[in-house]
Amino acid sequence: MGSASSSYRLIHLDVDGRIQKMVFSRFCSPCDIKELCCTALGVSRNTNLSLLDSSGAMVSIDPNMPHNTERSPYRVVPMTGGGQLADKEELFQNVLTQVAEQFSRAFKINELKTEVTNRLAMLEKRVELEGMKVVEIEKCRKDIKKLREEMASRNNSNFLEDNKKLTPRRDVLSYPKYHLSKETVEALRLPTFDAWQWEPNEMLSCLEHMYHDLGLVKDFNINPITLKRWLLCIHDNYKNNPFHNFRHCFCVTQMMYSMICLCSLQEKFTQVDVLILMTAAVCHDLDHPGFNNTYQINARTELAVRYNDISPLENHHCAVAFQIFSQPDCNIFSNFDPEAFKQIRQGATTLILATDMARHGEILDSFKQKVDQFDYADEEHVTCLKMLLIKCCDISNEVRPMEVAEPWVDCLLEEYFLQSDREKAEGLPVAPFMDREKVTKPTAQIGFIQFVLIPMFETVMKLFPQIEEAMVQPLRDSRDRYEELKQIDDAMNEVQKKKSENLTMAGKKK
Repeated sequence: MGSASSSYRLIHLDVDGRIQKMVFSRFCSPCDIKELCCTALGVSRNTNLSLLDSSGAMVSIDPNMPHNTERSPYRVVPMTGGGQLADKEELFQNVLTQVAEQFSRAFKINELKTEVTNRLAMLEKRVELEGMKVVEIEKCRKDIKKLREEMASRNNSNFLEDNKKLTPRRDVLSYPKYHLSKETVEALRLPTFDAWQWEPNEMLSCLEHMYHDLGLVKDFNINPITLKRWLLCIHDNYKNNPFHNFRHCFCVTQMMYSMICLCSLQEKFTQVDVLILMTAAVCHDLDHPGFNNTYQINARTELAVRYNDISPLENHHCAVAFQIFSQPDCNIFSNFDPEAFKQIRQGATTLILATDMARHGEILDSFKQKVDQFDYADEEHVTCLKMLLIKCCDISNEVRPMEVAEPWVDCLLEEYFLQSDREKAEGLPVAPFMDREKVTKPTAQIGFIQFVLIPMFETVMKLFPQIEEAMVQPLRDSRDRYEELKQIDDAMNEVQKKKSENLTMAGKKK
């Protein structure tokens, strides 16, 4: 960073034989500097004038004009005629300034997009008609290109504004009906299930089976065709991100299904609670843009502004979920009375908002205070448990076998690296664990497993001891494996470091 003074220029002027000093910011426009010269000359700010150096050559009036001294001032000379071109230049600069000011209010980009595009077209036409100098034309084109790039970048944050996908692109007639084998039905109930082997249509059939198997379709009189349409619409509203995509949605929901089965939750929860758990898992990352809350807040995106920097993504997932439910063809709750629907909406929203990792410590500490004297008759206790269950399922990949879990680490790092690259390009803060130049797979996983996953699952284990073998022990094994990989990486890095040092020493001796 330079000093504050480096942002200002000092130019000496000869005004009718008097030496005057003119100080302005490097970021002033040529129009602003011209007005300063007019003021020094004591004429109207619309007066056309020229700056001449000691040899009589004209000097361009702009922030980058050559530096001079008190002994070589620029002579200020008013001009006669030629005012039309200057007026047009001033008009052009004013229009460009207005476009930049309006574009800075990017959280209203949809309203501004048409207006900005029209102004840009007008600017390009003016550039051609006015016959400006080559340098000025090139500078103007760069400004226009920059504005368009910023507009395109901002458009990425308008998730559902331009193309709402609130109804499925396919009808249920084109939805293939799969008959799940006995082996598949049994495997779906286990945390070891491998989702990588399944295509989207097959995963949709598996989700449909879960709702039927848990008795939710029968108990709540859910129309089976509506269930199919809803699941299709859910699929269409997950983006093709490296990590936060429909396959992740399926994995989280399947893990919730396996926990309901493994922990016999239907014996402890009401069917409404089970419906809320499953539906929140299905909807928990709807329309995820691939850039986390930290980016949304630092970049001041439309979502961050809309939700006042409070869990912007999770609030958005909830909003999209209930926009989908507002479509009659996709409303699996159409048979619920208003009070029952209100309970479902409140319960699902509470769980989806709980997936914000910024609230991890708060939610885990709250459950720890209740677990030793847990009461299934206490609504607050049950809600806290449901929040912790969806959190466990959301980040449960390391519970699965290594060959299933490890590809997810690669997907997550790819998404992290895309975000950190964009943050660097936009001059935003970059988290070390997302920086491709600093993080490795072992370093990314060891701390997360040791200090986030294991403590959380061990806390749940106090209430459900049966998850130790199926979930907690695999986490411990995964941590140990990554620690071994880190030791290998460290040893290889040490060898490489010594080789480099030896080569450096040998070069110095020569």
